[in-house]
Amino acid sequence: MSTVPSTAVGPLAGIRVVELGGIGPGPFAGMLLADQGAEVIRIDRPAEAGRASGHPILHRNRRSVTLDLKDPAGAEAVRAVIDTADALIEGFRPGVTERLGLGPEACLARNPKLVYGRMTGWGQDGPLAQAPGHDINYIAVAGVLGALGGADENPPVPLNLFGDMGGGGMLLALGITTALVHAQRSGAGQVVDAAMTDGTAVQLALIHGLLATGRWTDRRSSNLFDGAAPFYRTYRTSEGGYMAVGSVEPQFYAVLLEVLGLTGEALFAEQHDRDAWPAMADRLADVFAGRTRGEWTAVFDGTQSCVTPVYGLTEAAGHPHNVARGTYYTENGLLQPAPAPRFQGTPAAGPTPAPVIGTHTREVLTEIGLDKETIDALAPEA
Repeated sequence: MSTVPSTAVGPLAGIRVVELGGIGPGPFAGMLLADQGAEVIRIDRPAEAGRASGHPILHRNRRSVTLDLKDPAGAEAVRAVIDTADALIEGFRPGVTERLGLGPEACLARNPKLVYGRMTGWGQDGPLAQAPGHDINYIAVAGVLGALGGADENPPVPLNLFGDMGGGGMLLALGITTALVHAQRSGAGQVVDAAMTDGTAVQLALIHGLLATGRWTDRRSSNLFDGAAPFYRTYRTSEGGYMAVGSVEPQFYAVLLEVLGLTGEALFAEQHDRDAWPAMADRLADVFAGRTRGEWTAVFDGTQSCVTPVYGLTEAAGHPHNVARGTYYTENGLLQPAPAPRFQGTPAAGPTPAPVIGTHTREVLTEIGLDKETIDALAPEA
């Protein structure tokens, strides 16, 4: 654990993480750890000092230090901060931190218990390790993108959730916390190689299991969870809204038909008759098109059918269930998701806003024991 006392609360209280400034999945991993009480110190570029964070939610719960990684004195100061840390997050291409003198070998030589978390798209090795890319490229090569969408349509772009967030930042956060447990038990740190292609692929475990047992076809829009099943898809309502139908189990399917007045129709007698699925979907589409989303929401409210309205990003925050659980909250006019998961015995404090870049430079450098002359050179008083 960190050698610097912490007043943080949460299951990761007392853990110090240094985050070398990056974008997307690295900051997301840092946010997840910080949300649970870890002290996360983000190293930003001096040129950005004094600016508001460009990512006010991803950068919440941080302290921000501005140091030039390419300057020998700045790099040495970063190494000194890392010496006090339990974990590090970096998201550069393979070899970059080594060239800066901040690679795993250099850092672990000084801090043997350090968990060195590396976030890349392709991983630290392999033919594409040095190639540029984005979420869409990683999930394409991993096999997810090619499984999405209608059979005769271009694969849709599913935000940047599969690769950047789920297969990237969340995987790195898991890797770091797992390695922290090992480090605390053994005294030995290690490198965590988190690649978005790997993390995207591992999310396909269920689908590959179905494929291996003959319950999935490697063809888009032909399977239970890819939009082919009439009882697991979305339907447009009369005013242009949508309802999400997930009536997979037979008891939920029966309620769906009952609520829609379709129980006696022969077309729906065999739920898993794949030859009938297109006709079933067309019939359901006609029925759902007869009322508004609000009307259907009221009709299905309280039924055991697994049918819900489809909400937009801001609209979702107002759903009674999300309101009751505090799934979203607003701070200073900024709507954002609340930390997750929740811990009963060691709950974390509410998130603090993303800091102005560089706000904590002198504070952190003083805290780790650098002398005033060095600090003045690295972070002149404004």
